[in-house]
Amino acid sequence: MSTATASPSLIGVFDSGVGGLTVLDALRRRLPQARLVYVGDVAYAPYGERDPSYVVQRCHRIVAHLAALGARVIVVACNTATVITIEDLRRSWPDLCFVGVEPGVKPAAVRTANRRIAVMATPTTAASARLRHLIAEFAQGVHVQVQPCPGLVALIERGVLDGSTLQDTLAPLCADLRTAGVDTVVLGCTHYPFVAEAIQAALGSHVALIDTATAVAERVAQVNCGGDAPAPQLRVISTGHSTAMALLLPRCRHLEQVEIEQASI
Repeated sequence: MSTATASPSLIGVFDSGVGGLTVLDALRRRLPQARLVYVGDVAYAPYGERDPSYVVQRCHRIVAHLAALGARVIVVACNTATVITIEDLRRSWPDLCFVGVEPGVKPAAVRTANRRIAVMATPTTAASARLRHLIAEFAQGVHVQVQPCPGLVALIERGVLDGSTLQDTLAPLCADLRTAGVDTVVLGCTHYPFVAEAIQAALGSHVALIDTATAVAERVAQVNCGGDAPAPQLRVISTGHSTAMALLLPRCRHLEQVEIEQASI
């Protein structure tokens, strides 16, 4: 992650849809006086099951929009977008500071007692070279079960946060992880914390879940050298209609009063 050299007036945050709200909530908690704008690209979600070139195209459009609004720090609050595009975004906008979201392999490898962990991720993140690099760098001597979760983000984007449909989707995924004997599971997509209770129930209470939203917020606090804004602001922009976004915002303690804006990007 690079560091900012100019005092940012606005922090931009984006995700393929609603998942990045978990990161936005952590940012609002950590930086209550900051100016924040969030773009949920719900009209084109989920990224994790799209062609990488398509994800690159969407990320460039959104970053251009956030930069035009005045963002100097941009949080790529999507694991898939981070592993596919962040280095390209840094080359394209060298004057901006980009903070990405990556699966928490390092804290999971530190946390595990039996040296067996898992990463639940979108198919694209699960197959990425970046995830393989994180495992090689931070999980030496640890068995890592990489568990692709096709369809899970799409369910969350539809507002399916509990019930039999979600349980049926999680059951085979979590059965594989129980069979692997893991004691620590990385939530390798920012959408997944919204169904953490269901994942925990399917895995068992003895399994620890790792979410990186708080760590990302701390990193942004370090690079946001502009400090508090004169007038705190929080905007949430959606590129399409989202039942899930309206449902999930009230569940985020620091985002309860936010109204959703619609925009074509």
